[in-house]
Amino acid sequence: MATGLIRYWAAAKDAAGVAEEPFEAATLADLMTKITFDREELARVVRRSSFLVNGDPVGRRPHDSIVLTDGATVEVLPPFAGG
Repeated sequence: MATGLIRYWAAAKDAAGVAEEPFEAATLADLMTKITFDREELARVVRRSSFLVNGDPVGRRPHDSIVLTDGATVEVLPPFAGG
């Protein structure tokens, strides 16, 4: 089980009610389950979001294959308007 920091951007930040929070999770899938528990709006935003783990894009890799390490930073990036 790793500990780290999750950062929320734009709509994810609004839905979470905080810009960042500490986490304890083994995989990105485990983390997503924990942060969305009993947070319906955040769960809705997270389903549409992309993620960075320590600055590296997760892309389409299965979230249960993304193993988190101690000190990891996970960023939740909802779709952004514009371009």
